[in-house]
Amino acid sequence: MDCIHLTGIRGYGYTGYLPEEQVLGQWFEVDVKLWLDLAKPAQTDAIADTIDYRSVISLVQHLVKSSKFALVEKLAGTIADSILQECDRVTKVQVTLSKPAAPIPDFGGKISIELTRTQPIT
Repeated sequence: MDCIHLTGIRGYGYTGYLPEEQVLGQWFEVDVKLWLDLAKPAQTDAIADTIDYRSVISLVQHLVKSSKFALVEKLAGTIADSILQECDRVTKVQVTLSKPAAPIPDFGGKISIELTRTQPIT
């Protein structure tokens, strides 16, 4: 199956376990992998035959900015589920959500959650 990668989607949001994370906020970075059949748009060169990834980027940014969850796992799952709901051509989605500056003492790394969801069979 073909795949579209959208990497480095950044947004300032208010998801976090600590109360100050939900008040002060922090930056998040999201990478998305979208599985879909790209054979037709590869031939037609028509955006109507694929997905407009600008709308996926806007959806991700909106969810990061407007959501207020305790866990990044919940935010990543919400992003994946929303993409599958909005983009019926996408058969599978992988979301990697990163907190580049998690408020953990003496920790300079980043925390990432990666999850994969598939379109429900109807």
